[in-house]
Amino acid sequence: MNYFPDEVLDHVFDFLTSHRDRNAVSVVCKSWHRVERFSRERVFIGNCYAISPERLIERFPRLRSLTLKGKPHFADFNLVPHGWGGFVYPWIESMVKSGLNLEELRLKRMVVSDESLELLSRSFVNFKSLVLVSCEGFTTDGLAAIASNCRFLRELDLQENEVDDHRGQWLSRFPDSCTSLVSLNFACLKGEVNLPALERLVARCHNLRSLRLNHAVPLATLQKIVAQAPQLVDLGTGAFVHDLDTETRYILKSVITKCTSIRSLSGFLEVAPRCLPAIYPICSNLTSLNLSYAPGIHGSELIKLIGHCSKLQRLWILDCIGDQGLGVVASICRELQELRVFPSDLHGVGHAAVTEEGLVAISAGCPNLHSLLYFCQQMTNAALITVAKNCPNFTRFRLCILNPTRPDPVTMQPLDEGFGAVVQSCKGLKRLSLSGLLTDQVFLYIGMYAEQLEMLSIAFAGDSDKGMLYVLNGCKKLRKLEIRDSPFGNVGLLTDVGKYETMRSLWMSSCEVTLGGCKMLAKTMPRLNVEIINESGRATLDDRQKVEKMYLYRTLDGPRSDAPDFVCTL
Repeated sequence: MNYFPDEVLDHVFDFLTSHRDRNAVSVVCKSWHRVERFSRERVFIGNCYAISPERLIERFPRLRSLTLKGKPHFADFNLVPHGWGGFVYPWIESMVKSGLNLEELRLKRMVVSDESLELLSRSFVNFKSLVLVSCEGFTTDGLAAIASNCRFLRELDLQENEVDDHRGQWLSRFPDSCTSLVSLNFACLKGEVNLPALERLVARCHNLRSLRLNHAVPLATLQKIVAQAPQLVDLGTGAFVHDLDTETRYILKSVITKCTSIRSLSGFLEVAPRCLPAIYPICSNLTSLNLSYAPGIHGSELIKLIGHCSKLQRLWILDCIGDQGLGVVASICRELQELRVFPSDLHGVGHAAVTEEGLVAISAGCPNLHSLLYFCQQMTNAALITVAKNCPNFTRFRLCILNPTRPDPVTMQPLDEGFGAVVQSCKGLKRLSLSGLLTDQVFLYIGMYAEQLEMLSIAFAGDSDKGMLYVLNGCKKLRKLEIRDSPFGNVGLLTDVGKYETMRSLWMSSCEVTLGGCKMLAKTMPRLNVEIINESGRATLDDRQKVEKMYLYRTLDGPRSDAPDFVCTL
């Protein structure tokens, strides 16, 4: 294709939508690299410290959409200390200085200040989309700047963020001329909401398709909003509780009945079971239902609600549904593809309301299931073998036993054979999280059979360094490996250091790795950043001392400049 002019190649490359395909064509030859450089508008950066913003901008001068991840995944489990890093301001500042015409920014586990949101809102006149997931550091003042200055905003999506929203007036900062919103999600905010401003905003945004509200939006306001936006496809309710009389409940039901386009339903942050029948008329069209934040829906009400949702493909629920409830789900939701069952009480270790029986029932009734997150009280090898046989299409399999070292309660054996069956049967498995009593044998199975595995999370598992070596030697496509509280040490870390060149990152905490081993790794692989996170505050460590936490990742720019005192880059 070298004889084609660049303009033709540019149009051909437009059909390559995945980042991996783009990366692949860019290394074919110099001309393809040049064309791909100037034609790529969307970039994904899985680690904000793997490359500097200046280098990224030089590589892709026509960047329009940037997805950026900051803190390691274990930050979701409070294993990354506060102040570790992941600041977005330098990225925004560099893009402003370079004159980029940024239109979309998606951030995950980043530190986002009000100052950065203000700069963002005033610098990119065509900015359209801001998605913040598990971010921190900003308040509703920053959101007010986005609302005020981004005249063409189409998407504002806030998921699982820590936001200081004491003022509650940011919605009123959207100008009357704002009619472009397609998606608005502020379910994670905890403060009050300017309800009249919200109603006016929804009324004038005729293309609004996704709207997720926080708990401060009462049922009466929801009724008005739904009446103004019958075109909604994705709805997240606020407080679905009120002392409604019969006539008002009838009006609410009649309004929701007209919303025939709704396919995704979530919310119910506060809920009264007597109000739930109002949504039954739209349940038959739902393909996605998220009740993971609805502790007010219990047992029979939960099952009765799901009983109206025969077309569900995606279901997020709390474990209060119980094993019998999951059996009912399996008999109704035959098209289910993704299931997440969360614990009702995170502090009730060992007291989850679901077991292996519920998982087996789901697998028997939902053969198309390909993504699972399951918090449970116990699991057996027999159950895992059955699940693997019933659902061979799993690409994500994440099982969390709340007592993480519990064996098979029937045989008192490790769960090696059960997880071995999962990785052997599920040929397309890309993400795996293990739990329960596990020996090196399970890692032998993973190395042998998990040919497509990209991310593996390990906790309280294994016997020796052999387990880690089985994984590193066998999983050729592994990109992220997370290990905590496991007996892997310097031998496992240092035997196959070349593997880390092909991976994005390695996290090890509360393992047997020593400072000396980390130093040797850093010396052997200078293109990797080896960070030691030392929260105890000890000034010096002997090389034989075990490190608390180690984070290893590929980088093009060497040690970062914003590391706090408790982080040492070797």
